Amino acid sequence: MTSRLVTILGFVLGGLALLVLEVWARRTDRSQSLAGILDRVMERRVSRLTILLFWWWLGWHFLLVPAA
Repeated sequence: MTSRLVTILGFVLGGLALLVLEVWARRTDRSQSLAGILDRVMERRVSRLTILLFWWWLGWHFLLVPAA
C-alpha cells in the first residue's frame, strides 16, 4: 500500500467521520450542525482566506496528475 493511498484513505475516513457527526447533530440537539458551524466561521475574513488556501492545497495535491 503506497503512502498516497494511505493519505487518500485518511481523507475518506475523515469525510465519513464528518458525515456521521452531521447526522448525529441533526438527530439530537446537543451539537450544532456543520452548516451552523460554517456560518459562524465564515463571518471572519481570516477564516475565509484559510479555507480558500486549504481548498487550493487539496486541489494541488489530489487533482494534479502525478508524474509518470
